[in-house]
Amino acid sequence: MTLATAIPISTATVNRIGRFRIIRELGRGTIGCVYLGHDPVIDREVAIKTFLPSMSAVERKRIEEQFINEARASGRLNHTNIVTIYEAYSEGGTTYIAMEYLQGTELHRLLATQHKFATSDVASIIYRLANALDFAHNNNVVHRDIKPANIFLVADNQPKLMDFGIARAPNRVADEFAGSDDAPFTLYCKENLLGTPNYMSPEQATYSRVDHRTDIYSLGAVMYEMLTGRRPFVAENVEKLLEKIAHRAPKAPHEINPEVPEGLSAIVMRAMSKRPEKRYASAHDMAEEIKRYVLAGQRRRREDRMRQGEEQRRRTDRPQDGTSPGLLDKLFRNVLRKS
Repeated sequence: MTLATAIPISTATVNRIGRFRIIRELGRGTIGCVYLGHDPVIDREVAIKTFLPSMSAVERKRIEEQFINEARASGRLNHTNIVTIYEAYSEGGTTYIAMEYLQGTELHRLLATQHKFATSDVASIIYRLANALDFAHNNNVVHRDIKPANIFLVADNQPKLMDFGIARAPNRVADEFAGSDDAPFTLYCKENLLGTPNYMSPEQATYSRVDHRTDIYSLGAVMYEMLTGRRPFVAENVEKLLEKIAHRAPKAPHEINPEVPEGLSAIVMRAMSKRPEKRYASAHDMAEEIKRYVLAGQRRRREDRMRQGEEQRRRTDRPQDGTSPGLLDKLFRNVLRKS
């Protein structure tokens, strides 16, 4: 949907962007700002993401490309666990995306406060995200920047995957200007590192071709941090961090946190395999593995409850006065004999 009037965005007080009435500012970063707006046509609240005008022309062009790329990628995806894009606009000095307004918090904010997730919650959240990624991959969209800052948790720990700005998708803006030898699988170059290094896959860290399995690795890295409270790799600079990601194996989560079940730990380590062919072949396979783990745990707990109940019944059926069953039988036979 296009707008009749282009209204430049400034750092001053903003009352309206396009047809949307601005209610308040939700957040501001180094390159952009997110507002809470009201859509008078649909009569609903929306989040409006735009960027600040203080950047250079080169930076502005790059961010505009990411904005439109995000809209094109997310616009193809209608999934419960992926944020919904309502509208995108870029013309006459105005660039913004109007999207679903989410109430909750980003995963990275919870992790920053050392929030401790129950292993069952981790399994539930990652299961839903894996299904969302599988849906995206089946629609030829690879996110390529899975990280806690791009995961929003709403009520009941329902996750929402956000920010497809550097996703690989059909009709990606950057591809329109790329040469024929510029493979759509390649995103990273040494002069222009996009994405968040802590959650990059080894192939991203070595500037190699990537496919959908890069998202599986990154989701495994997020799961690792949720289970252990720390990132898989840390280093004093980006170069050393990328070297660790590419060539070193992290400790298994259950070795760091003994409360982590080994079955869940194994899922993380497979997702984070250095070689893509050693990972899950699809995000669906990862989700199914988590589902099997959860169902097996439920079955074990059900069997434990049944066993405990049986033991409790046996204890209840035992004589309470300390008299043995053999003695009771003997007394009962004596009574019958005398009668």
